[in-house]
Amino acid sequence: MLFPNTVVYALRAMGWLALVPEGRRVPSSTLSQVTNIPSHYLSKVMRRLVAAGLLSARKGHGGGFALARAPEHITIEDILLAVDFRIEPETCAFGWGRCDSDEPCPLHPVWGRLKVAFTHWSQTTTLAEVGSYPTGPA
Repeated sequence: MLFPNTVVYALRAMGWLALVPEGRRVPSSTLSQVTNIPSHYLSKVMRRLVAAGLLSARKGHGGGFALARAPEHITIEDILLAVDFRIEPETCAFGWGRCDSDEPCPLHPVWGRLKVAFTHWSQTTTLAEVGSYPTGPA
């Protein structure tokens, strides 16, 4: 499944921050470098994540970003919703605009299963499941 850049960047930034020891903040410049996210784009994404209550931000010396909650309390769905990504239930993968079980497109049965599986995954997968980097976060 392909995601818009905003979604990929939000997941990338949150995944990295999930690896940072509790109480430690990561400056925006460091986060931009280690996640390979352009700094101007990262700042827009981070504002949305802070507004959603997923991150805390502090300016000045010792400032930066940190998770606002423990990783096990932040789901992938939380991150997706923070950047306004939703799988629309009536979107037609076949290109008919909308379809449903009363007027299904040829792909409706399999596309419907994918949407159900994706929704379940995003609601049950947390940042606590993020794997570690071989060298750890910067």
